[in-house]
Amino acid sequence: MDPTDTLDGIVSIRTYIDRLITADNRTQGMKVLLLDSATTQIVSCVTSQSEILGRQIYLVSRLGEHQSANNGMSHSLELKDEGNTGHMKAICFIRPTQSNVGLLIQELSFPRFSEYHIFFSGIVPPSLLNLLAESDEKERVKQIQEFYADFLPINEDLWSLNCRNTLRMDTSSQMPVLYQRNLMGLQSMLLAMKRRPYAIRFQNSSNVAKKLAGDIHDCIMNDDIFHFRRGTGGNTGNFLLLIVDRMDDPVTPLLSQWTYQAMVHELLGLNNSRVILRGAPNVSKDLEEVVLSSAPGHDAFFASHRNSNFGELGEAIQKLLQEYQARSKEHSAGNLKSIEDMQNFMDKYPELRSESHTVSKHVAIMGELARLVEVCSLMDVSAFEQDLACSDDQAGHLKQLMTKLDQSSIKIPDKLRLGMLYALRYESVTPNNAIPAVKEAMKRGGVPPSNVALVDAVLRYAGTCVRGPGLYGTNKDTASKLMKSFMTSVQGVSNVYSQHSPVLMDTIEAAVKGKLKGDTHPMITGSGCRMSSFIENLAFPQEILIFMVGGMTYEEATKVNEFNQANAGRIRVVLGGSTVHNSTSFLEELKSI
Repeated sequence: MDPTDTLDGIVSIRTYIDRLITADNRTQGMKVLLLDSATTQIVSCVTSQSEILGRQIYLVSRLGEHQSANNGMSHSLELKDEGNTGHMKAICFIRPTQSNVGLLIQELSFPRFSEYHIFFSGIVPPSLLNLLAESDEKERVKQIQEFYADFLPINEDLWSLNCRNTLRMDTSSQMPVLYQRNLMGLQSMLLAMKRRPYAIRFQNSSNVAKKLAGDIHDCIMNDDIFHFRRGTGGNTGNFLLLIVDRMDDPVTPLLSQWTYQAMVHELLGLNNSRVILRGAPNVSKDLEEVVLSSAPGHDAFFASHRNSNFGELGEAIQKLLQEYQARSKEHSAGNLKSIEDMQNFMDKYPELRSESHTVSKHVAIMGELARLVEVCSLMDVSAFEQDLACSDDQAGHLKQLMTKLDQSSIKIPDKLRLGMLYALRYESVTPNNAIPAVKEAMKRGGVPPSNVALVDAVLRYAGTCVRGPGLYGTNKDTASKLMKSFMTSVQGVSNVYSQHSPVLMDTIEAAVKGKLKGDTHPMITGSGCRMSSFIENLAFPQEILIFMVGGMTYEEATKVNEFNQANAGRIRVVLGGSTVHNSTSFLEELKSI
């Protein structure tokens, strides 16, 4: 079966990497793999260095590293002596940028390897191909291919460009590199999927989403490479591309998280599948930096429990520990009574050692999460955050907020987030607009004035005058609001810490039912960003790629994954975007607005 039929980003990228390592079955023997900073992250997202080195890859290095070394800059991997590497073949996997092609031209001027097999992670402009061809005077380049792997498949249905500072990205010429990176990344996602959308829709309140939708439409219409079958159903054409903007929902990145993957990213940071535990109490040296990856074969426990809530996670880790202790006891020295027992032990030893590391890793992470929850009073903070996000009670919320801003047990970053959540909900309340008083109370509570200024920044970025109408349910009719309230009162809220549902999920639900309004999410109909809000005869999608300009969150990724599981075999959604935010990265980017 074609790996793209499942719309699994990990499988798609892994398939490319497997082909890459053998230079698409055109090389034998020891090879060198040359990467850039972006492709290094992409490769490490789906495979490990030890796995690559075990497949006749002699060395993994950065393109251009030896030039830096010859200029006096130190680095860990130096290849200076061509006599040692001249018989080897180089596989280059890089992004199709002018700077990378420049480094390749330098490499080919004084080639260190017998052959060069070049794979670009996206569409290569003809001008760069011409430059490369003219520079290969010694004819060492044996092939050039495009492998559409220009994104990080964090989960099978969560794809990121790992591109920061995109909250302030606009349609002006001031940020061409950032915008081009997002456009090329979106192209790569579509090409990796082998999907051509039957419709491209976008968030009408976002100029960037509109421009991106228009430009990707023009790319598809003007480049034959996009002209493959439509959707999984042959010519049924039920694949929808929907481009939205982070500014439509500034609340979700500000909330505390309670599922494993999201919680780790919020409290510890989960960057390039790595978690830094250095400095945490009672953490051994070998656990100071650990890997949490959803890729098959990396960590089955994490892949199974990344969306488990905090309570479920504690029980699962306890069970994991007990199972490991039972297996360890079976193979203890006291049970080794024969040569056969010893041989069995040695056969099992690598597996037991790996299992020991996995158990120790998750126990250490869980211990640090639990410590931070207690130290930061996060249960109390999170309950109030959820109330601010999900219900209207200005007087009650203001009273609670002022109390919490005075409490020394509430940490400064949490006071900042609470103040911002209040401001977003009650920005338009008159005449009792208490936001100035809230900002003064934040200062008295210890929030630095530079951070208090983020209250105004978030309103400039995503206030009522800027964002779309869906944040606090204002795009729903009265009947649907009353029904939701009634169902909540009858069924009860299963978890007070997970009442909030991102705007994205309302958008997805509306899209799959054919109820996503044309005035809020019109469709691109022609070049030059021509659009139409007439969507009455549009087919219902069976597959949706949502690309979020400015970055998404793990809460949204969790909800999308739950949606996919609930609708398996009928509808599948892939969430892609500029980056994956936690509250720290979101606030940091707001500072530049």
